Amino acid sequence: MARLLTPRFALLTAADLGYFTAIGIAVYALPLYVTGPLHESEAAAGLAFGAFAVSALLLRPFAGRLADRIGRRPLLVGGAALAALSLALTALATGLPMIIALRLLLGVAEAAFFVAGFAALVDIAPPDRLGEALSLNSLGLYLGLAAGPPLGEVLAQRSFPTAWLTAGALCVAAAVASVFIGETGTPTTTNTKLIHRPAVPPSIALCTSLAAIGGFLAFAALRAQDEGFENTSLPLFLYGATVVVSRVVFAKIPDRLPPLTLGAAALAVIALGMILTALPHTLVAGSVVLGIGVTFSTPAFFAAVFATAAPHQRGAASGTASAFIDIGLGGGPILLGLVANASIPAALVTGGALAAAGCLWTLALRRAH
Repeated sequence: MARLLTPRFALLTAADLGYFTAIGIAVYALPLYVTGPLHESEAAAGLAFGAFAVSALLLRPFAGRLADRIGRRPLLVGGAALAALSLALTALATGLPMIIALRLLLGVAEAAFFVAGFAALVDIAPPDRLGEALSLNSLGLYLGLAAGPPLGEVLAQRSFPTAWLTAGALCVAAAVASVFIGETGTPTTTNTKLIHRPAVPPSIALCTSLAAIGGFLAFAALRAQDEGFENTSLPLFLYGATVVVSRVVFAKIPDRLPPLTLGAAALAVIALGMILTALPHTLVAGSVVLGIGVTFSTPAFFAAVFATAAPHQRGAASGTASAFIDIGLGGGPILLGLVANASIPAALVTGGALAAAGCLWTLALRRAH
C-alpha cells in the first residue's frame, strides 16, 4: 500500500490548520469588532461577515483554472499571504466600508487557497487512499474552525488588534508551510474550462448535504434554547466533536466503498439526523447522527468529483465543487431561514427533505454511472 502520511501531506494539513484557525478567530471577532469599536449595527455585522462569500464564490472557478495553468503552490502561497494582509489590516479599519473591502479581499484569498489546497491534496494522495486522505486532511480545517473562536475570545479580551494580528501571523505561517510543500501538479497549457462539467452532478449532491447542515448550524442554538438546554452550544459541540473523532476512526472507510454509494448513504443519515433535531427531546441524538453523516459525505462526493478529472483538470474540478460548497452553506440558511420564521422544527425538517432529495439524486447518478 502506498504511503499517505508523507512530509508533504503533513505540511499541507499544517497549512490548513494555520489558515482555518485564523478564519476561526475572525468568525468570533468580526461581529464584536463591528458592533463594538466601530459602533455599527448587527445588520452591518452580518453584511461584513458575508461579504467574503461573494468574491469567493465568483472567483473559485477562475482559481481552479489558474491552479491547472500555473500550478498549486502559487495559489496556496498567494492565497495565504493575501489572507494575512486582509486580516492584519482589519486592525486598522475605522469604518464599515473598509471592513467590507477587506472581507472581499479575504474572499479572493479563500478562493485561491481552498481550491489549490484540494487540488494539491489529490496530487499527493495515493489514488487508492484518496478517501482516507480527504478525511484526515479535513481535520486541519475542522480543528482550526473549532479552536479559532475560543482563541479569538482570549485574544480579543486583550485587544482587537492583538486578535487580528495573530490571525494574520497564522496565515503567514500557512504561507511558509505552503512554500515547503513544493509544486504538486504539472502546469498545463491546455485550454481548461472554468466549469468542469462532469463534476457538476456529484457537486449538486454535495450541495444538498451542505444546505441541510448550514441550516442546522444556523438554528441549532435557537432549537436548544426552545428545548430548554442550559448550554445552548451543546448540539454544535457534539456535532463538531463527532465529525472530528469519526474521521479519525473511520478514515479508511471511504476507500472501501464506491463514492456514490457511500454518498447516498451519508445523505440518508443526514436526513435522519435533521428530522431527529426537529423532534422533541432528540436534539442531542440528532446532532450526533448529523456528525456521522457529514463524516462520510464530503470525502465521498469529493472522491466522486475528482474521479471525473484528469490530473490537469483537478484545479477546475476543485473550483467547481467548492463553488457548490458556497452555494450550499450560504443558500441553505437563507432558504431554511424563510421557513424558520414560522417554525424552527419545520425548517430543520425541510433541511432533512433537501438531504433526502440529494440521496435520491445520488442513487440516480449511481445507476446512470
